[in-house]
Amino acid sequence: MDYAGLAARIAALTEGESDTIALMATVACEVHHSDDRFDWTGFYRVTEPGLMKIGPYQGGHGCLIIPFGKGVCGAAARTGETQLVPDVEAFEGHIACASSTRSELVLPVRNCSGAVIAVLDIDSDQPAAFTEEDARYLAAILHSVFARRAEVANGGAAAAGLP
Repeated sequence: MDYAGLAARIAALTEGESDTIALMATVACEVHHSDDRFDWTGFYRVTEPGLMKIGPYQGGHGCLIIPFGKGVCGAAARTGETQLVPDVEAFEGHIACASSTRSELVLPVRNCSGAVIAVLDIDSDQPAAFTEEDARYLAAILHSVFARRAEVANGGAAAAGLP
């Protein structure tokens, strides 16, 4: 997987954009089409405390609503930690939005304040499709798009906790 190329494409395509939904749509599209392992790629947005709703995605239909207490996406949102699941059948409370899903990688998406604003959910129809390397590189891309970009746009004030 050419993560350097993916990061460069996403950076070029999102240059100057600040709308979160537009950024999510672009990232979902680029990530989804970057690797044949990725069967469903999309965002679940935090819309109220403890609840996410589907955002931009690529692939078949996804679940519309996911509470923080349910499934792999809920675990990532609740804990703020990446969830790398080689076998979704072994994950207690897994939500089967698509019966073809065998493995899953879910990464929290944070804004410049560090708050989880969404999760990026990547499903594969292959068992054990994802690696720690995938998680690291994708987390770095998400940070550059959703957290670092906001820090730069605010002249670094957001990172320093200034208004």
